[in-house]
Amino acid sequence: MSEFDSSEIGGPISTIAYIFPGQGSQAVGMGKDLFDNFPAARQVFEEADDALGIALSRMCFSGTEEELALTENTQPAILTASIAAYRAMRSEGIAAPRFVAGHSLGEYSALVAAGVIALSDAVRTVRKRGKYMQEAVPVGVGAMAAILGADLETIEQACSEAAQGEVCSPANINSPSQIVIAGNLDAVDRACELLKGRGAKRAIRLNVSAPFHCELMMPAQENLANDLSNLEYAEPSAPIVHNVDAAINSGASKVCDALTRQVSSPVKWLQSVQTLVAAGVDTFIEVGPGKVLSGLVKQIDRDVRVLNVADTESLSNTKVTL
Repeated sequence: MSEFDSSEIGGPISTIAYIFPGQGSQAVGMGKDLFDNFPAARQVFEEADDALGIALSRMCFSGTEEELALTENTQPAILTASIAAYRAMRSEGIAAPRFVAGHSLGEYSALVAAGVIALSDAVRTVRKRGKYMQEAVPVGVGAMAAILGADLETIEQACSEAAQGEVCSPANINSPSQIVIAGNLDAVDRACELLKGRGAKRAIRLNVSAPFHCELMMPAQENLANDLSNLEYAEPSAPIVHNVDAAINSGASKVCDALTRQVSSPVKWLQSVQTLVAAGVDTFIEVGPGKVLSGLVKQIDRDVRVLNVADTESLSNTKVTL
């Protein structure tokens, strides 16, 4: 059975994109149900444990929230839980994706699913990615805030005015009504006040460990660039839509550059989903813990079908629905 056999579950009537969550979707216990019920998922956790030389599976299944929330732990943990879900659903005959995409960290999961990067290389790389991102900005210097109910142009203008020589810019363009900004703490706070006065419904400081996807992440980007340049990249079994440009990429040659620039560039999730819909995708399956991306896709396009696979029950429901 080929990766693109449309006679599999899902058939020719659906054009399916698999989407993979990023940081913030973690929860203690994630992946345990799949580990217990699917040999393919169990193998993923065992491979990740071996690659890292730590009991990542224990951290996912029964660790503390504080331990799991450390960025260098969160990133390989979410990636592993997501690939465990992917391998479990594929072992059950659920159709292969026509396209893949992931939100920030989730782009690595998407690349593993598409066969571009080996799982062992990916978990080692994102663990270092998390460490570099954590170390790039001293605690208390940076901040992120979610802006609800303001358009991108208004937010970009407010960030520019609020910067005052510091860094402040859109970091996650998640949906038409949800954009996250990042930068120096005082600049982010100034932008929030400006946006409240310009009609934003809410401007909420986020409890994050660093200001991701902005210029302050350049030290992390430079460190990660060396690691990414040493990885082997295979041709993808399904085209991927990268965060940095929201464009469809069907080859391996652009992956390293896209992953490198992603660290300090905004995540163009809204545009990525729009690109996939324009390419004919009518079904999105969020693969991995949580339903954050499912909610965002519904905000972006109410006409597409949105499913998720995070455990045995949701896998079964998705299989029946397709």
